[in-house]
Amino acid sequence: MSRISRRVGSIAESATLAVDAKAKALKAAGRPVIGFGAGEPDFPTPEYIVDAAVEAARDPRNHRYSPAAGLPELREAIAAKTLRDSGYEVAASQVLVTNGGKQAVYNTFATLLDPEDEVLVPAPYWTTYPEAIRLAGGVPVDVFAGPEAEYKVTVDQLEAARTDRTKILVFVSPSNPTGAVYSPDEVVAIGRWAAEHGLWVVTDEIYEHLVYDGVEFTSIAGAVPELADRVVILNGVAKTYAMTGWRVGWMVGPQDVIKAATNLQSHATSNVSNVSQRAALAAVTGSLDAVHEMRAAFDRRRRAMVSALNEIEGFYAPTPQGAFYAYVDVRGALGREIGGATPTTSAELAALILEQAEVAVVPGEAFGPSGFIRLSYALGDEDLAEGVARIQRLLAR
Repeated sequence: MSRISRRVGSIAESATLAVDAKAKALKAAGRPVIGFGAGEPDFPTPEYIVDAAVEAARDPRNHRYSPAAGLPELREAIAAKTLRDSGYEVAASQVLVTNGGKQAVYNTFATLLDPEDEVLVPAPYWTTYPEAIRLAGGVPVDVFAGPEAEYKVTVDQLEAARTDRTKILVFVSPSNPTGAVYSPDEVVAIGRWAAEHGLWVVTDEIYEHLVYDGVEFTSIAGAVPELADRVVILNGVAKTYAMTGWRVGWMVGPQDVIKAATNLQSHATSNVSNVSQRAALAAVTGSLDAVHEMRAAFDRRRRAMVSALNEIEGFYAPTPQGAFYAYVDVRGALGREIGGATPTTSAELAALILEQAEVAVVPGEAFGPSGFIRLSYALGDEDLAEGVARIQRLLAR
């Protein structure tokens, strides 16, 4: 009899966190590693949010249990923010505050899926989606779109992958890991297709404020009203407000789904830290000025990184329109000698770059097919320039 259950033993660790942990361990050992692995803004959390948390920590109300679904005032604020940013009107009772975006992902699939239900997952995908689907007993079905399609799947591709067991479509725009942003027309077409076939749509909107070049964020929930009873929005404060460590996310959906997911969370973790919730309340009700400043910095780094990466022989980096990642097609660099080795997969290339250039990137195998690497540009300008220059030098040998 196995010591570890098959269900848990079969899932992989988070590849992005694993790369980040390895980079930090090497740095702690004295190696000058530059990490492009974690999707984590390098900015401090805005001061007004930190001040709200300090005040909350001194308030005895926040030293006790609070409702598992979240502080009532935060749920109200998230409902108002959802209307403002997504054009989707919901009541506070349709909001569940979670311990980071990942718990929102887990809660959603655990609540909606029965064994063998299929979930369409456009690839490249964030590494956690398929694992959370499998944990819930579901079956992830990859639908791949490459750089020639701007990493965006079409209705025809989705229809070709749909079966009688398909229950959910995962829809992410702006995308992690590619930075792809679907146009309003593309969003509506996919949403109407899903509604026509009675599918649930789980849409991750955590990068909604990080779009560039005049590109418009379009919420599938707001753009396709006929999805209203079969859509769940995932979101959180981590990326927009540089609050990855505060661990506040949420899910927004039909009341019966939120009630069931709240029951699950009441047994799994109970309430999110009250101090973090008070900080999140300040974030979602406050000014977006600090967010716009961070976005301007990300935009500058985005343009610099893409330009430099496209100068590397065998690399092709489409210009991302959202989030803070470049997803690079490195198939042209595979199969040739680099630094005395001949990598044939993006995992082998990423390992070579870490060992010889002391730069940590995430291989495409974490997000779908081999042949790609992801680099986050949510790090300082100097580290970004030096890190890409090291890769350039390695591949020029």
